[in-house]
Amino acid sequence: MNSGVITPRPPELRPDRVSFARSLLAEWVKFRTVRGWVIAMIIAVLVTVFLGIFAAGNVNIGCQNGPNGPVLTGKACVPNYPIGPGGEAVTDSYYFVRQQLAGNGSITVRVTSLTGLHGAGNAQAARQGPLAGMTKGVVPWAKGGLILTSGTKPGSAYAALMVTGGHGVRMEYDYTHDTAGLPGSVTATSPRWLRLTRSGDTIAGYDSADGRHWSLVGTAQLSGLPATAQAGMFATSPIYTVTTPGGIGTTSIQSGPSQATAVFDDVSLRGSWPTKTWTGNNVGKGPAAPGTGFGYFRRSGSAFTVSGSGDIAPLVAGPGAASPTSTFEQPLAGLFAGLIAIVVVAVMFFTAEYRRGLIRTTLAADPRRGRVLAAKAVVAAAVAFAAGLVAAILAISIGLPRQRNQGSYVLPVSTLTEVRVIVGAAAMVALVAVLAVAIGAMLRRSAAAVTVAIVVIVLPFLLAVTVLPASAGAWLLRLTPAAGFAIEQSIPSYPQATTVFSPAQGNYPLPPWVGFAVLCAWVIVALAGAYALLRRRDA
Repeated sequence: MNSGVITPRPPELRPDRVSFARSLLAEWVKFRTVRGWVIAMIIAVLVTVFLGIFAAGNVNIGCQNGPNGPVLTGKACVPNYPIGPGGEAVTDSYYFVRQQLAGNGSITVRVTSLTGLHGAGNAQAARQGPLAGMTKGVVPWAKGGLILTSGTKPGSAYAALMVTGGHGVRMEYDYTHDTAGLPGSVTATSPRWLRLTRSGDTIAGYDSADGRHWSLVGTAQLSGLPATAQAGMFATSPIYTVTTPGGIGTTSIQSGPSQATAVFDDVSLRGSWPTKTWTGNNVGKGPAAPGTGFGYFRRSGSAFTVSGSGDIAPLVAGPGAASPTSTFEQPLAGLFAGLIAIVVVAVMFFTAEYRRGLIRTTLAADPRRGRVLAAKAVVAAAVAFAAGLVAAILAISIGLPRQRNQGSYVLPVSTLTEVRVIVGAAAMVALVAVLAVAIGAMLRRSAAAVTVAIVVIVLPFLLAVTVLPASAGAWLLRLTPAAGFAIEQSIPSYPQATTVFSPAQGNYPLPPWVGFAVLCAWVIVALAGAYALLRRRDA
């Protein structure tokens, strides 16, 4: 008969000696031994890649080389957009009335009027007869004011102080920087005085409502500004766009050229202006300059009337561009479909143990339920991250050349942004997998958990892209886990660039890291809820 001595459990098998590493290993073994889950992850990668490649090259763009030239297609139609000082593609076309400023100095004017014309419909056809079919009206981002630039080559560094059609006085420089000044529209009874001053490489902009009391709008540091710069008055107006909601999942976008006309007087120059003569010319002639050819200036005594068309702003995707453009992340358009398969696998990674009764075995081997939840979350996140990373790399490496070959201009971004988009997309997929695991732990039933996970994670994105009006879709992409898709956005949303809200074109209501933080908050809350329920429930 046994003497009653209890043989202790070997240290490596005692529950209180189970390490997190051993829990991770156990969960990884569970995952890789279920062939269906592994196959589903491979399918998620393939779906993401194939749908992304299709989205990146589902059109063939044509163009004509001159009025009587041959019809071209594909890559031959990609224009050469100017590149700004920060490396971004820009549109830089305006009518410029200028003199040379040698060294430091200033220019002051009063703006008494900003009016405009615009047309809706086919912008290219409308340009064949520049003013035919155009109606009176100034577009919100029409601009007229003062500009100081290093040269008249498109993409040159500049600082400008201007009145706008619908956004008051603004100071902008180097295409991406924008600061608001006095609000309101300019009229003969409510003029605006503008002043630009140069001191070395520093340009300061001031505005005034009466010509006596001045306020600093902003300053710009233009590194490498030559000793003799070009400065004077300008006018420009971007493509006019009208977005009309259509049926379910559709919108109608009409666009056409526009023209802005600004009237200046009380022009005052200080410093060294050696030429003493005003010269006017269009800046930015060529296929990348929407509306170029509409510009002119007239002088009557001390008054100048300047009219121009185009824009001075970062180039963005959408109807505001003069030719078809696309973004670096467009080949990731299939990611939402791949997420569905990943969500299903991540949910079942937890619920399958309840359905088969294996959860009791798991908790007997490791009674620390929080550690079990964490181990499952880490394994699901790691597998999903790897799948997302492979899918993103393949989709972009195949999709981008396809976009260019079809005739679309891919907006350039920095290498750091490219890495952020690819790795960020994979990290977003990993967080979605963790969120799905937490939902599975809370609901415990596969069908219910999969349904809830897809409704919470994937459906808001689909609704925002295909069904809801832009305003409602924007709120969904601010408040739901679908906000995490913003991490893919490569081109920032600039207030001074005309865009139409569309996630399909890379525009999101939240900046990339803010949207990613919203998704992180959802994951943290879901994990906390899952942990609380795991501790309270019986296995």
